[in-house]
Amino acid sequence: MTQSAQPEILVIGAGIIGVTTALALQAQGHQVRLMDRKGVAAETSRGNAGAFAFTEIEPLATPGVLRKAPKWLLDPLGPLSIPPAYALKIAPWMLRFWRASWADRYAASLSAQAQLMQLSRSATERLIPSVSGEEMIRREGQLQLFESEAEYRASLPAWQARARHGIAFELLESRAAIAEIQPGLSPRFTNAGFTPDWMNVVDPEAWTKHLAQQFVARGGVIETRDISALRARNDGAEAITPDGPIRAAKIVVAAGAWSHHLARTLGDTIPLETERGYNTTFPTASFDVRTHLTFSRHGFVVSKIGDGLRVGGAVELGGLSLPPNFKRAEILVKKATDFLPGFSATGGTQWMGFRPSTPDSLPVISCSPASRHVIYGFGHGHLGLTQSASTAELIAALVAGRAPAIDLAPFSAGRF
Repeated sequence: MTQSAQPEILVIGAGIIGVTTALALQAQGHQVRLMDRKGVAAETSRGNAGAFAFTEIEPLATPGVLRKAPKWLLDPLGPLSIPPAYALKIAPWMLRFWRASWADRYAASLSAQAQLMQLSRSATERLIPSVSGEEMIRREGQLQLFESEAEYRASLPAWQARARHGIAFELLESRAAIAEIQPGLSPRFTNAGFTPDWMNVVDPEAWTKHLAQQFVARGGVIETRDISALRARNDGAEAITPDGPIRAAKIVVAAGAWSHHLARTLGDTIPLETERGYNTTFPTASFDVRTHLTFSRHGFVVSKIGDGLRVGGAVELGGLSLPPNFKRAEILVKKATDFLPGFSATGGTQWMGFRPSTPDSLPVISCSPASRHVIYGFGHGHLGLTQSASTAELIAALVAGRAPAIDLAPFSAGRF
């Protein structure tokens, strides 16, 4: 769908962040155009696990995390890896990641993430009825599983941090207690933590497209068009396309893992890297999954998608250009067959997506340092769906000149 008039606000990126933001700006009365080089939910928003992970407040850069770095390089199929071919290129980002893991930075990031998650939960609950979306939501909680008493005890500080931030959970210390929530698991799992307020969408691609349909039905415009650069103006900004510049009063950059390339054309250097995530989706559910299952030590989850199951996760810090290593997806499926007796690993479709990640695990939600007419909303890592509604509300506040619901200093583009 196209129109000739210049938009008041141009949103770049039709993934879950961009679509939700376009809806929020439209609700404020703005004329909004949404552009993406491939279309709605054509990239990472299509294949994620479908979770609103409001309880996941701990940054990836935890104290002592870099002591594990040699193992990441030696185990290309481990839950967190760096391909040797990318190790030198990612070194500057890893240095920032290491600094973010220091106790002072870690505590600040955890606190900021917790505030954003609290807003994310309430903003999502506001969004769902506004788009008639309740039938697309699963409210079944999440079960985080542990294979030993030692592994369980090691997780307790993270549960204590959740408690300090008002997150509801129940700790399960027997196989029988686990089976009451999720029967049929391998007996190797001795302990678990259950977070009842965790939610999932029936299908993340269908959810994003539903929001896009709502946006268009309310007068919004969506175009498939490539944007190569941004240009600041005194009265707004321009997006440079093969067909010429598109001028707007405000431009929102929500292009996921490609966002920093556009920011760089304005002179903003933002350390954004790519958590490449892998999954396999099975069209039918051969195991009765009753809640979102998280296998933390192994770095993957099993979730219901439509009438089937999705097995996916892991973190591969490998950029945008290296070919995918689908052995990572295969090893996750192999583990799922071990952990879920009776699960049939046949008929699956493999996928790899790019999660946009900053060194401190916090997204960039702020005006560009180079232009107050350009607003950034990217860098959510594996929490894009989770934080989409809150990001949309915060960007809408920035556009309107209102005080945001939370302090945005920790999410500033200038913090790097």
